[in-house]
Amino acid sequence: MLKKTITYTDFDGNERTEDFYFNLSKAEVTELQYGTTGGIDQFLRKIVTEQDTKNIIKAFKEILLLAYGEKSPDGRRFVKSKEISDGFSQTEAYSDLFMELASNAEVASEFINGIIPQQLQANPQTGIIKS
Repeated sequence: MLKKTITYTDFDGNERTEDFYFNLSKAEVTELQYGTTGGIDQFLRKIVTEQDTKNIIKAFKEILLLAYGEKSPDGRRFVKSKEISDGFSQTEAYSDLFMELASNAEVASEFINGIIPQQLQANPQTGIIKS
């Protein structure tokens, strides 16, 4: 799980600093890996190498919103839903994070590595390779 503390200006002009949480479960990573031709990591490498900006932006948006959720107070669950990710996508925090990921490959790589469960990183069976 990745916790990002983001300072942003809300739509009333107030500066806010909030913690946001991102995580992909083993099941979600497996779905992404096997639901994408050649695997998600190969797909991401290809679009970055080819500088396919349209698909890079689309992929980051999809992964960012898929990974976003809210921890339950007892820490047992990481709650995700369309409503929760839609709510996040309507904030300036989302916009600021999205722009940071889209414009800085190192930060984007750290983000991706931060949301993938460690057991799946550099695992030859999953094909996910930690960069």
